[in-house]
Amino acid sequence: MISRMSRKKVIQVHNSLLFMLLFLPATSAFSRAQHMNEPDSPCAGPSSTAELVGCLAKAFEASDGKLNSVYQTILKRLDGEDANRLVETQRIWIKYRDANCEAERALYEGGTAARPAYLGCMEAMTRARTKELQVTYTVRLKD
Repeated sequence: MISRMSRKKVIQVHNSLLFMLLFLPATSAFSRAQHMNEPDSPCAGPSSTAELVGCLAKAFEASDGKLNSVYQTILKRLDGEDANRLVETQRIWIKYRDANCEAERALYEGGTAARPAYLGCMEAMTRARTKELQVTYTVRLKD
């Protein structure tokens, strides 16, 4: 017969196992939610940190180049206050992106994931900003 103390222990172990079965899969999903591990990340294949850093650095450079090209195209088609608003908004966005990605990097401070996390964040946010500008200024991008 199980004593009262043992029964309490069995219930605690049962509850702990139930918690792990229900909630640990969710926490592993959060760990995969980093920018560098997104499904649309351009660097899904590298097998080492060095390869991942190299891939993400190139991907960020390409995303940044595309953003600058789209931004300049839009800016040329704006005048007056519309152009001024875009310039100011872009300055603010760059500060936000940099601070946001630095905060993500800091989560991995001292570990090998810090640089890939930072570069993945920079690339993903830059790619998203390019799409955002294209959608927002569609009317000005039409020839």
